[in-house]
Amino acid sequence: MELFKTYKLWDIEPVRGLGTTLWDRDGKEYTDLYGGHAVISVGHSHPHYVKMLTEQLGRLGFYSNAVQNSLQKELASRLGKISGYDDYSLFLCNSGAEANENAMKLASFHTGKGKILAFRKAFHGRTSGAVAATDNPELRSPFNGCGNVTFAELGDRDGVEKALATGEYAGVIVEGIQGVAGIYEPGDDFLRWLRTACDKYGTMLILDEIQSGYGRTGKFFAHQFPGIRADIITTAKGMGNGFPIGGVLISPVIKAEYGMLGTTFGGNHLACTAALAVLDIIEDERLMENAAKVGEYFRRAFCGEGTGTKQNAPDPALKEYRGRGLMIGLEIKEEYKGLRDRLLFERHFFTGAAGADVIRLLPSLTISEETAGKFVKAWKELTGQ
Repeated sequence: MELFKTYKLWDIEPVRGLGTTLWDRDGKEYTDLYGGHAVISVGHSHPHYVKMLTEQLGRLGFYSNAVQNSLQKELASRLGKISGYDDYSLFLCNSGAEANENAMKLASFHTGKGKILAFRKAFHGRTSGAVAATDNPELRSPFNGCGNVTFAELGDRDGVEKALATGEYAGVIVEGIQGVAGIYEPGDDFLRWLRTACDKYGTMLILDEIQSGYGRTGKFFAHQFPGIRADIITTAKGMGNGFPIGGVLISPVIKAEYGMLGTTFGGNHLACTAALAVLDIIEDERLMENAAKVGEYFRRAFCGEGTGTKQNAPDPALKEYRGRGLMIGLEIKEEYKGLRDRLLFERHFFTGAAGADVIRLLPSLTISEETAGKFVKAWKELTGQ
């Protein structure tokens, strides 16, 4: 039996990692500035993370959700405090797609309405409901075409209000920062307006913080920059530092009934332990502050000393610098296409991509300014600066 052809693969196999460093089978060393799609939040093989998971595995790895699991309660309490949502409840699942699926389901249960408003360029996952809210028709089969999702342009107040005014929408789902699209922010003013519009029309505001959350931007969730609160928040990726776990933070106005949601593996003992270890490290090592600091280092390196980004990217290889903290999109000019491959194969830096013209940086929140400086130096050398 062969593997189903799902991804195009580089001929590189990492076999060991420590912090932001990876080694392949031949012992070749790489710097990881992508974290496996923003998953590695506290670094590879962090000793505290390894210790907690190893000890938990020696006690109990899994039992079903038909019994008490105090680790789930501890995680809910800790996550509520660090995120500022301690009055919300937590549903634990296994992935970001599953979190979004259940978030939209909850909005529909609560409002009794059947439609969801999503945004152009959005990516919310590949399960049936999540992919229906993902703006990429190539990912949707005929089975996924339920017709219950409408797309608006990000920032289009008139289009959003026209849709919501019909009274048919259970929820609006929006990413704190659009990641797969190439690092596009909805804008603080737009998110404040969207919060007000959802309240006006009885629609739940769902914030997909799967890639932009868990301290990546310098705040725990990206939507906290404009100071709003969402009705439902989804998280995954950095939540478990590589161990599969997802979560849905649910407003107290949504009343739970037995049977509304369910999962076999969600919130298992190992997953909760991984998530608790991540919170320990984020707090103990002040990683949100580090994300803001090193993110600012990157911004100044590419944009100069001013406060602008889009309007102030003098680097000759860049069309635009986008993002907050350690969620960064570097849109390169046509003549520099292929730069990502050169960064990997010539300088041994793992980065992400969004199409052919955006390089994404999503490193561990433990990254140092020294490591960031080595990347900037390699970038400038490869682009002839």
